Amino acid sequence: MADYQLLVIGAGPGGYTAALRAAKHGLKTAVVEARETGGACLNRGCVPTKTLLHASELYHAAREGAAFGIHAEGLRADIGEIFAHKREVSRTLSQGVESLLKAAKIPLLRGRAQISAPHEVTITGPEGEKSVCTADAILIAVGAAPVRPPIPGIELALDSDDILESDGKMFRSLVIIGGGVIGVEFACFYADLGVDVTVVEALDRLLPNMDRELGQNLAMQLKKQGVRVLANARVQRIEETEDGLSVSCETKGGVEAVAAEGVICAVGRRPCLEGLFAEGLQPEKEGPLLRVDGRFETSIPGVYAIGDAACQVQFAHMAAAQGEAFADLLAGCEEKRDLSLVPNCIHCRPEIAAVGLSEAEAKAAGIPVKVGKCVMGGNARTLVLNPGRSFMKVLAHAGTGELLGAQLMCPNASDMISQISEAIANHMNPRQLLRAMRPHPSFEEALGDALSDLCNKLNKS
Repeated sequence: MADYQLLVIGAGPGGYTAALRAAKHGLKTAVVEARETGGACLNRGCVPTKTLLHASELYHAAREGAAFGIHAEGLRADIGEIFAHKREVSRTLSQGVESLLKAAKIPLLRGRAQISAPHEVTITGPEGEKSVCTADAILIAVGAAPVRPPIPGIELALDSDDILESDGKMFRSLVIIGGGVIGVEFACFYADLGVDVTVVEALDRLLPNMDRELGQNLAMQLKKQGVRVLANARVQRIEETEDGLSVSCETKGGVEAVAAEGVICAVGRRPCLEGLFAEGLQPEKEGPLLRVDGRFETSIPGVYAIGDAACQVQFAHMAAAQGEAFADLLAGCEEKRDLSLVPNCIHCRPEIAAVGLSEAEAKAAGIPVKVGKCVMGGNARTLVLNPGRSFMKVLAHAGTGELLGAQLMCPNASDMISQISEAIANHMNPRQLLRAMRPHPSFEEALGDALSDLCNKLNKS
């Protein structure tokens, strides 16, 4: 008999969620982790960045409080204390995950795992000691790490792990390479603290994989914060100078050198698969990702993969949802969740959240849609907070009226997007969502206005 029915490699959101679910199904389960429990999300990603952003937003609100009658004297931001608070939040949550595993009687095996055979894992412990575990099923949930593109001088740049694992690095000026989620969140954080920030994005706008209006509006908001945005700009090299660093960018107007004290590279993440498989045991891949079937199984029988190791959508909630779905399938239960509906949330100011199709994606797929929109200049809660231009858009099939997507850019957007996700998953139309009363004053009132606008357009079609 195998030591375990399921051995999970990685104690991040996907791994520990899968393990807890499997244990609830009565499967004998263990988790292998070489680093902190909670993975990148709790320690080097989602949670620490949101903790930093909350701190910088408090500082920004106090600094700009005169418009609300709040006058702060002697205001300062202590970067060391901010990062210390971040570490404490991560530590608390990481310990919470360990407590959950312990309560579920799931062994947490410390060390680096290598799959040495289809049902066998060799674990190298902290002191170099080796042990071998067998399992009926092995689940890979190893997460991802920052990518560094082949740019001359890229070793002079920091990545998100470098920043988040430090004791707090302050800059007078900063260049951020990459205008995706990671890049814009770091831009918001440092700009709030008064750093001179430039964001360089190779494509034509920020957040190039999302609805165009979201990226365009975010660029305007960042510019109001003092951030310079260089789109359609490709970094050619990074060089040391007497005053710091120089980043040479190729733009439509020619080559431009941007001087800065520091550079952050935020161009994406790659699965942590190095050394995971023994020599001669190589699974099929699709680019950097492991190829899996509809049951999350790789080309090696009994070896499965979820999250960043096998999915292009690198979100903690996607990994967790896949972890639950995998455990249900392994236990012979029917999968209950629609894994095609993945909310995308960005904690800038105001927040951005989107789910389902955008207008461009619908058009590319040949799907006729109608769009309802509410620009929130007249929304009472928005006027109270004054977060900058906010809006909501909802999309529905022009023929059936079924909701297909939404894009929100407003405070608390990440807390509101799930009702749209649920409506899409249940094939609802905007009239059904309008049956619910929304409180006043609230941001959700604007969602009702957008849905009403959508209903009117559907009625006219």
